[in-house]
Amino acid sequence: MVVLALIAVAGLFALVGSLIGLVLTLVVAGLVGLLAERITDRIVPGEMPYGFLGAIFAGIVGSWVGALLLGRVGPVIFGIPIISALVGAIVVTLIYALLVRQFSRRAA
Repeated sequence: MVVLALIAVAGLFALVGSLIGLVLTLVVAGLVGLLAERITDRIVPGEMPYGFLGAIFAGIVGSWVGALLLGRVGPVIFGIPIISALVGAIVVTLIYALLVRQFSRRAA
């Protein structure tokens, strides 16, 4: 019985640790996405949709795109390479802003 309790407690700690890691990864991705949006807003005006959720999406996709373009450059915080994620998120937000601008011109 004691062994089963120890296994359950160890599993609970592993689950909580992974949930905290997931939350911290999403926070870092969101901050990278917000920073990329602020940088991109100076070039092409417009905002990312869905606020912080859109910024998290831009940060995560930007991290993937940046890692493909540059590799894992810069410090890695909670699984996100900051420099390549920022460059990739800027690319993602620029493409999004240009596509929205293009489609809004066609609709008008």
